[in-house]
Amino acid sequence: MKLFQFYKFPKLTLCALLMVFAFNCSSTKSVIESGEASDKLSAKQVIKQHYKNDADFKTMQARVKIELIEGDKEQGHTFSLRMEKDKVIWLSAPIGMARMMITPNRVRFYNKLDNEFFDGDYKLLSDFVGVDLDFNKVQNILLGQAIYDLKDEPHEVSVSNNSYALHPKDQNVLLELFYLINPSHFKMNSLQLYQQSKNRMLQADYASYQEVKNQIIPEYIRIIAVEDTDEVIITMEFKSVSLNEAVRFPFNIPSGYKEIEIK
Repeated sequence: MKLFQFYKFPKLTLCALLMVFAFNCSSTKSVIESGEASDKLSAKQVIKQHYKNDADFKTMQARVKIELIEGDKEQGHTFSLRMEKDKVIWLSAPIGMARMMITPNRVRFYNKLDNEFFDGDYKLLSDFVGVDLDFNKVQNILLGQAIYDLKDEPHEVSVSNNSYALHPKDQNVLLELFYLINPSHFKMNSLQLYQQSKNRMLQADYASYQEVKNQIIPEYIRIIAVEDTDEVIITMEFKSVSLNEAVRFPFNIPSGYKEIEIK
């Protein structure tokens, strides 16, 4: 089976893949959830705890198993992942046959199998979900954090299936946003974006978290992206995690490669 041919999938698949890219080794352990959601906590208290548990690290590296399902097509591969928080997200296939690097200003990848590359910005992702996406929002999805600043506007909270269901008090009629917050560690159990006018939906479910050097980070993520009748499912399992070690981000597009144009 070939490596993921990112650019040959429909636009929906590429968008989902780009949204997905950010964990078990001897220094990690699965988080045992024992909390119980209380209807006595206010939205402000839930938000405060959510930010208190934001993962604090400088660099991270891991191996991530990614499986992609689109209709009756299914692919799975293991990639090397490296991050410098707030600066770079880097993903590499075995022996460097394909690489992706995301920075605050650019989204780039190349594929040696077909001598092609992509070099662009976040417009593709923003057009897909109907909001302006940036590096920080992508990084937050990978780390189980809210994609918008929850302190920017009033939110309402209720208890649903032992999670704190959090949403803006005044929902945007063009884009509905919901968070399910875990009562044990106050990271996201689920992120849900709905754009009914364009039949679009993006959902990120966090099946489990793990603790690495006292930091709580995702262990297993499931992404569902829907546009009209098309659906893409991506699962990610993070292994062999290490934090705050020296990392490099080699990325050079070989000369002579053809640029991929995505419209």
